[in-house]
Amino acid sequence: MDNDARKAATAAWKERKAVPGILRIDCTGSGETWVGSAPDLATIQNRHWFSLRMGSHNKPALQAAWRTHGEDNFAFAVVEAFDDADSAPATHAALKARVQNWADQIGASPL
Repeated sequence: MDNDARKAATAAWKERKAVPGILRIDCTGSGETWVGSAPDLATIQNRHWFSLRMGSHNKPALQAAWRTHGEDNFAFAVVEAFDDADSAPATHAALKARVQNWADQIGASPL
C-alpha cells in the first residue's frame, strides 16, 4: 500500500460513523454465552479479544473459559445494531436495558 492510499484509508476510517449496538460472545467449548453493548460495534471484538489474549478481561468467567477452551472455541456476533448513534436506543441506559433483555432471552451472562 503506497503512502497516498494509506492516508486515504486512514482518513476514511476516521470519518466513518460509529454504529452502537449489542454483541454476543459464545464459547462452543463450554456452551456459555455473554452479551454486552458497545458504542462502536466495528471495534469491540478486537478490544475483547485483546484483553482475553492478555489475560486481563474484566469478566472472570469469560477469561476462565478463554483460558480453558482457547480462542478457536469462541465466536463473536452482532445481535442488534442501531443506525443512529444519537437515537434513544443507543443511549447508555437503553443499551444496558437491551443487554439485559437479550441476556434473559438467550440465557446469557451480561458483559
